[in-house]
Amino acid sequence: MADALESQARALLTAKAVRARAGQMLELGLAGGLTHFTVDLDRMDGVADAVLAVTRKAYPTLDIPFHARWRHFVLGGVDRWARLADATSWPDRAARARAEFDLAIVSVLLDAGAGAAWRYRDAVTGADVGRSEGLAIASLDMFASGLFSHDARASFRADAEVLARLPLASLTSAFQVTDANPLLGLEGRTDLLRHLGKQVSDRADVFGLHDTPRPGGLFDHIAARAIGGTVAAPAILSAVLNQLGPIWPSRLALAGVPLGDCWSHPAIKADDGTAGLVPLHKLSQWLSYSLIEPLQRAGLEVTDIDGLTGLAEYRNGGLFVDHEVLRLRQAADAARAHAVDSLLVVEWRALTVALLDRLAELVRAKLGRTSETLPLASILEGGTWAAGRAIAFARRPDGSPPLKVISDGTVF
Repeated sequence: MADALESQARALLTAKAVRARAGQMLELGLAGGLTHFTVDLDRMDGVADAVLAVTRKAYPTLDIPFHARWRHFVLGGVDRWARLADATSWPDRAARARAEFDLAIVSVLLDAGAGAAWRYRDAVTGADVGRSEGLAIASLDMFASGLFSHDARASFRADAEVLARLPLASLTSAFQVTDANPLLGLEGRTDLLRHLGKQVSDRADVFGLHDTPRPGGLFDHIAARAIGGTVAAPAILSAVLNQLGPIWPSRLALAGVPLGDCWSHPAIKADDGTAGLVPLHKLSQWLSYSLIEPLQRAGLEVTDIDGLTGLAEYRNGGLFVDHEVLRLRQAADAARAHAVDSLLVVEWRALTVALLDRLAELVRAKLGRTSETLPLASILEGGTWAAGRAIAFARRPDGSPPLKVISDGTVF
């Protein structure tokens, strides 16, 4: 019985489970069965047009890269990481891939919502950069300076032993946080990196195959499981969730398996011990998308990219609320702040994932593309995230999302 329950729990650590439970939530919404939202699919065509408008502006040739952390390392038209990496002499492609895994993992874990007030002053351009882009440039500067390395002569690495004892003061300073420049969830971010360091240290069999334990060792773990030089994108997510799962704050667990970004909703049905559970795995999927390009650069082929799902975060979710595909049953809920485990937020996030699949089909139809020629990862980049931000700024001067979520710095 215990083995069966553990197997059921592991099944929630998959993109397939995210898509299935999100689809169930959408069906409930369309049937009028949700507590907090109604769903109006008639407004989806307008959302597709809005997504196409921002996509064509950003990518006129419609040659759209994947939605990944690497896009945020481009500032002022300069790809900061590519410039650093291309100027570095790497012993082999795997060495660069390990460094890129180190950078992507640390940067994505630092990428929860920054809040509207925080800005990062970029030393190169003098620009003040906020939100996800600011967090990205800040994390790249930390990485390039050797903040996470145990070797002053080799800055482009993140070592488990350094991460495990990272002082809060180091991130406070590196993120330029002051009373006048507050960053949401700074302690939560610091704890997450410490937990990462401990997990990587404890699992040297996974993360230390070709080096001292470091997050970048996950590259070797994934590459060793490639079949004929091919890795399926959902397998990247499974590796991320199963190997990094214990780093997340204490949330739900089943049969001793930590479920990460997975939440309770009583309307979700299943004929096993996972009934009432809604996996979303936003940061882990964002990370998985961000690991595709390092794997490709290392010579591996990544397939089934659409096997991953859309991301349950406030820009994609805000897109559907601001375009009134999703409507609150109680208007007063728009003014309240909601806990991340509240039924309202769980419904909102799961509906977002399911609606992104519907939206992708509409966008492809308008462009005459297929999932092979225009994967979901490119529609997110083109795309839904930018359109969600655009309408947020059109509706509210500070660009804040339409719903307020109380975040600990480890979810959005």
